[in-house]
Amino acid sequence: IDSITGQGTSILIRLPLTLAILDGMSVSISGETYILPLANIAQSLQPEESDIKTVNGSQVVLVRDEYLPVVPLYDVFGIEGCHQDPHHAVIVILESEGRKIGLMVDELVGQQQVVVKSLENNYRRVTGISGATILGDGSVALILDVPTLVRRNRDARMAAMA
Repeated sequence: IDSITGQGTSILIRLPLTLAILDGMSVSISGETYILPLANIAQSLQPEESDIKTVNGSQVVLVRDEYLPVVPLYDVFGIEGCHQDPHHAVIVILESEGRKIGLMVDELVGQQQVVVKSLENNYRRVTGISGATILGDGSVALILDVPTLVRRNRDARMAAMA
C-alpha cells in the first residue's frame, strides 16, 4: 500500500499465476474433514446388510451387480473413534484407472470448490494425500489421492493372495 497525502492511495495485490481449484466432496471421519475429487466419485450409498459380504477376510459391497472392495478410511490413516460397521457408514464409490473401490466414511458433508495447496512444497510427500485446502471455517482438510488409494488396495489384495 502506497499513500501520498492529497494525491491518493495505490494498492498492489499479487496473485499466483496458477491457482489449482478442485471440485470436491467433503467427507467426514471421526470429526475430521477430507476432500474427495468429484471427478473420481461414481456414487455414494448407505449399504443394506445384504449388500456387504466378507470374502477372504476382506469386506466387499454389492453395487449394481458388481462386488467392490470396501476400504475403510480409518484403516488407511489409522483413525480411531469412527463407524467401523459399514451398515452405519457411507460408502463412496471411487473410480480410477478403470478400477473401483468403496471408500467407507462416517458421513458426506457437502460439495464445494477448494483451492489446492501442495504439501510437498510446504511439508513433504504423504502417501494417499495429493494436497490440502483451507476450509471456510479456517480448518485444514486433506485432499485424498484417489489413484494411489485404488492402487494401494489392489496391491494389498494381490499380496494377500500370494
